[in-house]
Amino acid sequence: MDLFAVFTFIILIVTLVSVINERTFKIPGEIAILIVSVVIFLIFKIDTFLFKFPFLINIESYLKSFNIESYLLDGVLCFMLFAGASKVRFNKFTKNIRSITILSFISTAISAFIYGLLFYLFLMIFKINLNIWVCILLGCIIAPSDPIAATGILSKLGMSKNLSTVIESESLFNDGIGVVLFAFVKSIVTNIGTNILVVMLKEILGAFVVSFVICFLLLLLMKKTHNPKTHILISILAVASSYLFCMLFGFSGCIASVLCGMIFAYYKGKNINYYKITDEKNLYDYFWEIIDSYLNGILFVLIGLVVLKLDFNWIYLLIGAASILCSLCARFSGVGIPLLIPKSSIPGGYSRLEYIFLMTWSNLKGGLSLALILSSRDILNNKEFLILLAATYFTILFTVIIQGLTNKKVYLLIENNKAKRIRKESERKCVL
Repeated sequence: MDLFAVFTFIILIVTLVSVINERTFKIPGEIAILIVSVVIFLIFKIDTFLFKFPFLINIESYLKSFNIESYLLDGVLCFMLFAGASKVRFNKFTKNIRSITILSFISTAISAFIYGLLFYLFLMIFKINLNIWVCILLGCIIAPSDPIAATGILSKLGMSKNLSTVIESESLFNDGIGVVLFAFVKSIVTNIGTNILVVMLKEILGAFVVSFVICFLLLLLMKKTHNPKTHILISILAVASSYLFCMLFGFSGCIASVLCGMIFAYYKGKNINYYKITDEKNLYDYFWEIIDSYLNGILFVLIGLVVLKLDFNWIYLLIGAASILCSLCARFSGVGIPLLIPKSSIPGGYSRLEYIFLMTWSNLKGGLSLALILSSRDILNNKEFLILLAATYFTILFTVIIQGLTNKKVYLLIENNKAKRIRKESERKCVL
């Protein structure tokens, strides 16, 4: 009953905020839900210290009982990744595969370690004692961009298809890399030796094998029926079974979910007439769009819910501010360093600096970072956990709310700068 009450309360917030935002504020729905959720749960937090109304205290105890990390990692994350991957444009994806691969693998790893080092230096300055590997573990938690935020918020900004494909595809694939790095550094923190190459090969190759085998078998089954509703059921079975097998064998369920989404989207594109419900819309996309929308809304309420788990004092606010700066610097370095490699390709005709700024500011954090930090409670002492939780949470809030709301302005400024630069270069060539 408690779980059902919590779920009903969350759906109530999502529904009311969606209606009010559509008629008044008209900002991206996910951001509106997060802002309102944070405000609501701050009221609960304030009541605990000041007023202590029994009714609010009872509701707060119900809300605190909700296991967010289990809901995400053992529940809906695979479906959210599948829905996001279903939107990938294959012609743009293959055209930008080099940039996507570098950002997903190399940039994520570089960002994680640079963040850890910068955060460790900050703690040393303020004489806060924390092991450097715990700081790098935090880097692995924060480094991956969030596919839900990327596809839900950035897709509405009117970016070019090449650029939006790079951002969305990177955010889909680097979740798996982030989980692999997290597992490796976690083994160091807990004194369990692990070979990073073995872990990566096992998780990535295993995910490829599982997803391709299961999709191959279920696509054969799909060809036996022309019922679009049955096709949707088969797609649900594909992502759920792939994620389950990956969890059982220690592979990356995140990567497997993304691959399943792309494989089924490609098959659907080849057989589009099976799915049509109108001239503009098809049943398969319509179903996964609705699932994606509702799960996104619930996720951003849950991010707000974490306010109840925070310990508020000035040092945690300072840690949060430092984490934001470390995250921006680490991402800037993570994108910029691979571009020093000769013949590095930059999509969209941007200059190196324009591309780095754009990739840094469009890098939003969210559900995966939240799930990873909450799942690390059992390997950290209370002081370490509260520090890492504050750092992660304030970084998520900043990237989703501040960066999410200003991304369009930053994108347009960079586009204007690019247009002026190209015009000046053309004029110079004409003079010569």
